[in-house]
Amino acid sequence: MQIILLGTGAGGGVPQWNCGCANCRAARARGRGRTQSSAAVSADGARWVLLNTSPDLRTQLAAHAPFWPLAARESRVGAVVLTDGEIDHTLGLLLLREGTSRMPVYTSNSVAELLAGPLPITRVLESYSGIELRPLATGRATTLADGSGQSLGLSCTAVALARRPPRYASTRSAEDFEVGLRIQDPATGGSFAYVPAAGAVDDDVYALAAGADLLCFDGTFWSDDELHGAGVAAPGAREMGHVPLGGAGGSLERLGRVGAKRTVLVHINNTNPILDPSSPERAQVSAAGVEVGEDGMHFTL
Repeated sequence: MQIILLGTGAGGGVPQWNCGCANCRAARARGRGRTQSSAAVSADGARWVLLNTSPDLRTQLAAHAPFWPLAARESRVGAVVLTDGEIDHTLGLLLLREGTSRMPVYTSNSVAELLAGPLPITRVLESYSGIELRPLATGRATTLADGSGQSLGLSCTAVALARRPPRYASTRSAEDFEVGLRIQDPATGGSFAYVPAAGAVDDDVYALAAGADLLCFDGTFWSDDELHGAGVAAPGAREMGHVPLGGAGGSLERLGRVGAKRTVLVHINNTNPILDPSSPERAQVSAAGVEVGEDGMHFTL
């Protein structure tokens, strides 16, 4: 199984267009930052499944040769799996509108309703190639297939995670607005847990991560009051549905016990001090045996 981290930044990426924090200034000076969170996985290196579709999707696909078409209007993307209905994880669907057939999109019932209502991507894309929403049931494996029904060689098990709905649908209530994913390659036994947003390292996360060859986990914030400390009027990390990495009760002290063979942080906000390789927070991450993900990281499981 091949995995590429297409983007490792949280919503807005790094640098964020309207942010002048130390991390964003450093990224501009280097001429290199982070695109918004998304990953891709393939059983054969030729047909790929996107895990979320960020607003940076066109740039992300152009940056990696496995996605380059060999003929006019050829797509190497066979399907999409969504972990939630957040804007930074769904807007990329609009960038797939040039396709010549409906793109299969696996998602929970609650997110499917969001895409048909408050965030009407399904309706908008009907005037283009369109998308085919396919149910992603929680708690059991789903065999992923392309638009023609041909298996992509991977199975996906979703686990519902406790988190509030997206801000644009704040009045809605459901249990599966956000899921974590366990991707399995039956041919090789390789397993990949993908949890780009989580409110806790709880039993559900343990179930997803136990024995996984690779866990990519929510690294959005270091502290609960991180945005406030940066001078941004915004809710705390936990109120936004993200468990912070540092401090008592933070994810870093628990990630080493979830049972994954390798843990990499993704969905990292532009304000997070772990983006500075010389910071004490980065040193704590390294000491815990956890890695800070980078755009373009490639794994073979």
